[in-house]
Amino acid sequence: MEKLCPECGEKIIGRADKKFCSDACRNAHNNALNKDTKNIIRTTNNRLRKNHRILENLNTKAKTKVTKATLSKHGFLFDYFTGMYTTKKGDVYFYVYDQGYLALDNNYYLLVKREF
Repeated sequence: MEKLCPECGEKIIGRADKKFCSDACRNAHNNALNKDTKNIIRTTNNRLRKNHRILENLNTKAKTKVTKATLSKHGFLFDYFTGMYTTKKGDVYFYVYDQGYLALDNNYYLLVKREF
């Protein structure tokens, strides 16, 4: 019994355990399986990546102080973050992966980088 490629339907030639007729079909099949099927997931992931990129570009040292206007000017959205950390003192750091920020007085933010 001949096996057919699940992506294009062509006959599979080669090893007995081969599942696809070519690398292109294998890639197309796996890309279709792994794509973000819901628009909200794709949009949120894109937003998180953009926020991370902004923090990374502005935080050139381990700690940097910037204004809220600077973050907003670059397109940073404060509603998108991946985690929070509350210190014993009660300060709340918001993180986008390894890049974090802490709200200070007078519309300033302290940008920090968490080392793993």
